[in-house]
Amino acid sequence: MEKKTLTHSDGVEIFRRKIEVLPKNKDLLARSRSLRKGYVLSEVIFWKQVRNKEFHQIDFDRQRIIGNYIVDFYIKSLGLVIEIDGSPHGNKEELDRIQQQFLESLNLKIYRISDFRIKNDLANVMKELEDFIIKNFS
Repeated sequence: MEKKTLTHSDGVEIFRRKIEVLPKNKDLLARSRSLRKGYVLSEVIFWKQVRNKEFHQIDFDRQRIIGNYIVDFYIKSLGLVIEIDGSPHGNKEELDRIQQQFLESLNLKIYRISDFRIKNDLANVMKELEDFIIKNFS
């Protein structure tokens, strides 16, 4: 099977991944739309870096429904979920673990970024995301 190039980063080819059609709980459509209009500062900061294919010509979706979950960002052509994590409270860590297991069962990769780092170390966050994509999709 021939690999299809999605983009290049630092001269390295990044290849598309074939991801099957993902399950989608349509009952979450209104919630997903409202989250897109919401203003979580770290999500807005990150979105400004990646919208309109500004990050290596890669198309990002914001507040994408996958199964019974709404993920922060999703790159369909790579099968990559990007989650922005705030400070843990309650049993959020357990919910994140269950969500991650579900997403991985769909053959998706997950990249987690802390809210704090997006607000305070954005340049390095974007470089580390680029390195993760090169490592996993080249």
